[in-house]
Amino acid sequence: MAPMRQIILDTETTGLSWERGNRVVEIGCVEYVERRPSGRTFHVYLKPDCDFEQGAQEVTGLTLEFLADKPEFAAIADEFLEFIDGAELIIHNAAFDVGFLDNELRRMGPEYGSLKDRCGVEDTLLMARQRFPGQRNSLDALCKRLGVDNSHRQLHGALLDAQILAEVYLALTSGQEEIGFGLDAAASAVEAVQFRTDPQAARPRVQVSTDELAAHQVRLEKLRKKAGGTCVWDQFEMVASDEAALEPA
Repeated sequence: MAPMRQIILDTETTGLSWERGNRVVEIGCVEYVERRPSGRTFHVYLKPDCDFEQGAQEVTGLTLEFLADKPEFAAIADEFLEFIDGAELIIHNAAFDVGFLDNELRRMGPEYGSLKDRCGVEDTLLMARQRFPGQRNSLDALCKRLGVDNSHRQLHGALLDAQILAEVYLALTSGQEEIGFGLDAAASAVEAVQFRTDPQAARPRVQVSTDELAAHQVRLEKLRKKAGGTCVWDQFEMVASDEAALEPA
C-alpha cells in the first residue's frame, strides 16, 4: 500500500471572488507523508492581469509592482499539478481556494480539468465547525484554541499559512491515526508489558531518608496536638505494624 500523502495548501488572491475576475497571486503547499512533513514544499508568486480589490492588498502585503516580474499561472501550472497529483489536499475553507484554482485551470483549457479530478480534498473549516459548533473557526481562532503558535503571522502568506494549517490539522485530527491504524504495534506493546498478579508476592516498599522521617514526625506531632492526642496517620501505622508482624520471617 502506498504511503498516505497529503498536501496542505493555501492561496492568496486579488479579491474574494473569481467570478468578478479576481486572480491567484500566491500558492503555498507543504507535503506531509504519513502525517509527517517530508521537507518538500511548493511556493510561487504569480503575476495577475488585474488590480487588487480594496482591502485584499492590505491583507497580503503584496503589490502589483512586486508581482510584475513573477510568472503567470500558465507558466507554473504543470509543475504545480505534478506536485499535488494524487495527494489529498488539506485546505481551510476549501471552496474558496479550489474555486480560484479551478478557474485558473479553466482559463488554460478543458484538458486541465479540475483539482478534484486529480486529488481528494479535506476542508479543515468544515471539520472545525463539526468539532466546535457555534464558535469562531478562522485559522487564527483555531490556533488559539488548539495551542498552535502563530505569533509570527503578521500578514497572510500562502506558504506560512499552509505551514500553520498543517499544525492545526494535526491537532484537529490527533488520535485518529490510532483508530484502526497501528493496531499491531499497539498490541505488541500491550503484550510486552508483564503484570505481577500473584497476591502472595511481596509488596514494594519505599525507602525514605532519615531527614524525611524526622520531618514526617514533626508534622505528625503538630497533627496530634490539633487532634487531641492521635491522628488518622497513627491508625495507618498501627495497621502496617500488625501486617508486618503477620508476615513470615
